[in-house]
Formats: sequence, C-alpha cells, structure tokens
Amino acid sequence: MESSLYAFVEDFRGEGVDKVLDRVSAYGVGGVTIAAAYHQARDVTPHGSSRLTVRRDGVHFLPPEDVFGGLRLVPPMQEGAQDEPLAEIRRACTERGLKLRGWTVFLHNSAIGMTNLDVTVQNCFGDRGSPADLCPSHPDARLYAVALARSVARQGVDSVVAESLHFGTFAHGYHHERSFVPLGPMDTFLFGLCFCRHCMRRAVDLGVNGEVAREECGRIVAGVLGGDPPAQGEVTRAALTAYAGPEVVAYARARSESVTSLVAEVSDAVTAEGSKLTFVDATGALKGHADGLPSAGLAAHDAWQIGVDVVALGDLVPSFAVPAYARDAARVADDIGAYQRSIGKDRELRAVLRPGVPDSDSADRLAAKVRAARAAGAQAVDFHAYGLASLEVLDHIPAALA
Repeated sequence: MESSLYAFVEDFRGEGVDKVLDRVSAYGVGGVTIAAAYHQARDVTPHGSSRLTVRRDGVHFLPPEDVFGGLRLVPPMQEGAQDEPLAEIRRACTERGLKLRGWTVFLHNSAIGMTNLDVTVQNCFGDRGSPADLCPSHPDARLYAVALARSVARQGVDSVVAESLHFGTFAHGYHHERSFVPLGPMDTFLFGLCFCRHCMRRAVDLGVNGEVAREECGRIVAGVLGGDPPAQGEVTRAALTAYAGPEVVAYARARSESVTSLVAEVSDAVTAEGSKLTFVDATGALKGHADGLPSAGLAAHDAWQIGVDVVALGDLVPSFAVPAYARDAARVADDIGAYQRSIGKDRELRAVLRPGVPDSDSADRLAAKVRAARAAGAQAVDFHAYGLASLEVLDHIPAALA
C-alpha cells in the first residue's frame, strides 16, 4: 500500500504544482494528503515562498450550496478557494499516478466557534472558553461535520482524512493561551470536559448522572485554582476514579457515544459520495507533539480521553491514521501494535511519522521507525508534512521507505 506525504495548498501555490509533485514522486511516496479544510496556525516554512506562513480557518474550495444550504454553520473560504486549487492538484496527481487524499480538520475551527459560541465546549463552570473546539454532541456541529465530509469527498479525493473528529483538549482550545496556575494532568483533563446540555442529555440517556460529574469537576478544579496542590501522575481510569469519583469517569467514558455515532454518520456520507473515510486519532499527536517523548500510556489506550472508542470505531471505519510522534522506534511499534489489536487486521492502518525534529534527528532514526511501524502492522507509512520540514530532512524519506 502506497505511502503519502501530507502537504498544504500554500506549498503548491508558492512553489508550483509541478515542482512539488516532482519532488513527491522522487521521495518514493505514492500520493499526497492535501489540507482541504484547515485551521489557524503560524508555521515556519523553510523552503516556502514565504518562510513564515499564517494559515486561516477554512476550506480550499467553494462550499456546495446543495450540501450547506439551510445549515447554520458554513465553513469560511480560504484565500484563492474560488480558483479551485484542489482540482488542479488532483489533475496533476492523476497524470503522475499519485493518489490524492483530502486532509480535513472538522471540529477545530476558531472562526466558526467565535461567532457561534453555543456550539463550542462548555466546561464545568459554564464557561465557553474553548472557542476553537466545536462540541461533537451539538446537533449543528454534527450537521456541519457531515456536510464538510460530503463536500471534501466531492473534490475527487481517494479518501477523506478526518482530523479533529472528536472532542478537543483543554490545553488546545485557542491559539494564544496563558495559565499561571499549576494544573496537573488530571486537573487539566477535568477542566476540559464538556458539560453543555447536549453532552449532559447524552450522558443521562446512558444512565450517567452528569450533574454529579459536573459538580465534582467544579469542586476539584476550583480547589486547585484556589491554591490546592494539583494532582500528579498520568490520567488513567483508575487514577481518575480515586481522584474525582466513579461518576466523573463514567461521564468521560460516555462521551465516546457522541464521537462514535458522529464518525458513523460522517463515514456513511463519505461513502455515499464515492470515497472512504480515514479516521485520525489525535491522541498520539497530543502526547508527543512538543518533544517526541510521549508519556507512558499508549495512544490507543488513552484515546478515551478525547472520546475515541478505538474498538467501536474499528467496526465502523475502513481506515485509520495514527500519528506516531515519538523519537523511539520501539514506542512507535508499541503504539501501532496496540491500534492493530484494537481495530483488527482487516482495517487499513497507516502510521504518520514526522521526518524531522523533534522526532527524527537522523535518516537512520527515521528508517528505524518506518521498519518498526511496518513490523507492528502498519500497511502504509505517511509523513507530516512537506511544507514544515526542510528539503534536507525530506530527502531522508526515500531511504527510509526502501
């Protein structure tokens, strides 16, 4: 199964479609995973036409009127979307025999959240303080996600690669954040749980006392904000039960119903448009993003913290992409192996590696991680991302794949 290189429309616009795809082909990968719908970011782009690229929330195509007509939430358009850059890139990929996948950020969108705060996560104090995170339980957010999936599939992509199709985390709810209060991992987790009326109703339907869970979260977090010592140690179900009580754990686990049912709806919509869904579980990226040194718990085992039930999704989704953001090849193998055991060998499993720092400081280390991912069950190894890595680093890919 062919590997793919994640890339941005801005890469193609700045360097030229032919130039980028010539390099992609030379790297030995079989396709491009293009950011069809992305979020705000400021990126150092070492070989781009601009060396510091500011990205906005929005899509790189015209939102189809028959899909979004009548919906409250409609994605903003990126600059140049009217020129249909995805169509040009798709044609060029087809000419070279390259696959094109549509990388789609679903529920992480500050532009929509800031103007529709009621569809965003609501914490245990009633605050709408994470405007970038749309709640997977909110009916309007769900309709938006299905429509976005359908519209990306219509771009003629081989797969819709779904990022942020789950709950977000407290630590990444906006783009310029400050906290001068020491919050431990469990306090941060509790602070990030959503208690909007839609999440509360789903919990009650599953037999969980959401009000007790909300009160316990508020009591604990308020105590830490007031000077109580933060809890130490990783977030596990056992540790969280001891710290916050069984009702909080039950409430956190109940969130997976919202995510699982939404992913099922999105997958059906993508299939109806003639494509397939590749689900990205961001747990591995969250754990290793900063330094490539993820905490001990394997990503597949900690995915419940963002509402992802890996086993349940294994019955629904044909393809999974696992960001294995770690320096150590053995850790990459452990993470990939845990996902394969959870979803089964009949599902497509793709490992996503960063070819440069902080994960890979040499060509040998990258090659070792590619071998480890394959040995652990990954049918394809993808790389993130063309515009963010130097050309010297990208040149490590052919040998790693070989």
